[in-house]
Amino acid sequence: MSDDELNDSEMGTRSQSRDRSTEIALSVDSVTKTFKIHSERASSLKQFIASGGRNRYEEFTALNGVSLDVKVGEAVGIIGHNGSGKSTLLKCMAKILTPKSGTITVNKRMAALLELGAGFHPELSGRDNVFLNAAILGMARQEIALRFDEIVRFSGLEQFIDAPVKTYSSGMYVRLAFAVAINVDPELLLIDEILAVGDVTFQQRCMEKFVEFREQGRTLVLVTHDTSSVRHFCDRAIWLDKGVIRTEGRPADVIDEYTEYMLGSEEGADGSSRRGDGKIHVDKVDILVDGNRVDRIRTGDDVTFRLHFEADEPVPNPVFTITLARLDGIGVTAPSSRDADAVPKQISGKGHVDISMADIPLMPGPYVVHTAVTGWGLKHIYDHLHHARTFDVMAGDSAETNGLVTLRPTWSWTGDGVSPDIELG
Repeated sequence: MSDDELNDSEMGTRSQSRDRSTEIALSVDSVTKTFKIHSERASSLKQFIASGGRNRYEEFTALNGVSLDVKVGEAVGIIGHNGSGKSTLLKCMAKILTPKSGTITVNKRMAALLELGAGFHPELSGRDNVFLNAAILGMARQEIALRFDEIVRFSGLEQFIDAPVKTYSSGMYVRLAFAVAINVDPELLLIDEILAVGDVTFQQRCMEKFVEFREQGRTLVLVTHDTSSVRHFCDRAIWLDKGVIRTEGRPADVIDEYTEYMLGSEEGADGSSRRGDGKIHVDKVDILVDGNRVDRIRTGDDVTFRLHFEADEPVPNPVFTITLARLDGIGVTAPSSRDADAVPKQISGKGHVDISMADIPLMPGPYVVHTAVTGWGLKHIYDHLHHARTFDVMAGDSAETNGLVTLRPTWSWTGDGVSPDIELG
C-alpha cells in the first residue's frame, strides 16, 4: 500500500471514529412523568357513589421536562437521592413506563437490568426459565441454545439449573436473571443498582463483564447510589434532583458537588468545605520536605503532612484521617491514626499531628488533601475538611509518567537471543 493510500485509510478510520463518537444511542427529549397518589379511597360502594365516583388523589411529578442524549460508546452514571426520579427515568428509557409528555428515542438494541427475574416462573426449572426469560428479552430459541452453556456458567448455578426456581435463594435467583440479561448481547445496556446484588465474587464478575462491554464500545446508562462506581467507571455523570437535571459533566466534579450538597456543608471561596460538630477542627495543612514548608514535591521525596488542629474542649480517643487524591477525584490513599494504632487518649487546645511518608511514590501531577477527625467508632464526625489544600508532584527519581504511583519495578531479561546491553541511537 502506498503512503497516499495509507493516509487515505487512516483518514477513513478517523472519520468513522468521529462519526461513531457523535452518534446518538439514546435520546430523551422533554420527558415528564407523573403519578397519582391517592389520599383517600372509597371503602364501600355507598362511599364511592357519594363521592361522585371519584377517589381523591394528588399528582406527583417524578420527572419534569428531562432532556439528555447518550452517545454511542459512552458510559453515563445517573445519581441522586431517593425519590429524585432516577429509576423512573430508567424505566421510561426501557419503555416499562410511558411518559406523560416528551419522547424517548432508542437507536440501538437495548437490554435493561432493572427488575431482574420479572419474567421468571417459580414452578419451572432454571433451564426452562433461561429459555423463557431470554425469549422475553428478544432472543430466538436457536440463539438461546447456542448461549445456554455460557449463561449457566456465568451464573455459577450448573448444579441447580434443573431445579425449580422456587427452591432458589434470592441470591441464586438474581444471579441467573442477570446471567440471562447480560447475554442478550445488547448494544445499549441500562443498569439499575445491579452492582449491589450477589456476593463479592459475583459482583466482581459483573464488573468484569461491564468492563468488557466498555472495551467493545457498547453504551451503558447506570443508575446507582454508589458514587465510587460512577467516578471510576463512567465518562459522564448526571445529578437528578426532584425530577430535573441539576447538573451534569465530569463524574468527579458532579459527585463532589452532589456529596457536599447532601452533607449540607458550606463551601469556601478556595473550593474547600467543612462539616462536623466542630469540637475539634483542622485549621490548616502544611507539607514539609526536609523541614521546609513547600507547595511542590518530587516523586521519591520524604514528605510530612502536618495537620494543625484546635480542640475547644477535651476530646477522648480522636481518630485523624488524611486522604490524598488526584485532582480529578481518583483516590490514592487514606491512612488513619486508628489503623496505625496511634490514637491519643485525649487531646485539648491547640496542637499538630505529623503524618510522614518516606520515599513517596506519587507520579507527577496535581493532587488534593482531605482531612477528617472522628470518634473511635468512625461514626461521629468532629471535623471533615474537604479540599484542605492542593499540591503538585514533579518528576523525581522515577522516569515513569503514567498511572498514580510508581511501584519501582526492576526489569531482567532471559533468553538465548537476548542482548542485555541497550544501545541508544
